[in-house]
Amino acid sequence: MAKVEVPAGAILQRDKKTFAIVPRIPCGLMNLEMLQKITMVVEKYKIPIVKITSGQRIALVGMEADQLDPIWNDLGMDAGKATELCLHYVQACPGNTVCTFGVQDSLAFGLQLEEHFSGVDFPAKVKFGVSGCPFSCTENFVRDIGLFGKKNGWTVTFGGSSTRSPRVGDVLAEDIPNHEALELIEKCLKFYTGNAKKKERTAKFIERIGVEEFKKAIQG
Repeated sequence: MAKVEVPAGAILQRDKKTFAIVPRIPCGLMNLEMLQKITMVVEKYKIPIVKITSGQRIALVGMEADQLDPIWNDLGMDAGKATELCLHYVQACPGNTVCTFGVQDSLAFGLQLEEHFSGVDFPAKVKFGVSGCPFSCTENFVRDIGLFGKKNGWTVTFGGSSTRSPRVGDVLAEDIPNHEALELIEKCLKFYTGNAKKKERTAKFIERIGVEEFKKAIQG
């Protein structure tokens, strides 16, 4: 069977004929215009499957190749990353914006992190989880970069994974403010980018080099 050419921003489906796309929805936040555009293309192009993903995004599934460009044009939205070696998404809970239990503004910081690291190349896909309190609703401990808020600041973890070989991320710092958390994450990802193998997720990277060596490197 001839290899199917996959258009940019699309994911080939199991039938090897149709495609899925995942519009970029930073931290899962949507406004009325975005909802209306998604509703419009689903109706206009008779998209058979609309699925909320684990990454707080919406996947549109089952389109033909010749529909993809018109759909993207009608949506007017960027493509969310699904297979590329880069930041895929930042999950964020409501935090102290609306949640009774929130003690840190996970939405605002999550949006800042997504904007800051969007478009940066990494050795493998990278996922963030940002929770506004220790309940950790965004599963931050099993994300490559995890943060959860307490009264005095953020706890930052690195190297978590929710794959078939799950791993709890290692705590690197506690009770630090936004700017220190961002600086720490930058150090972590810079060292990871410079020393990881291609397609080596952060969990496997930490298991290979050892967490103590990693801590020494980012503290230097």
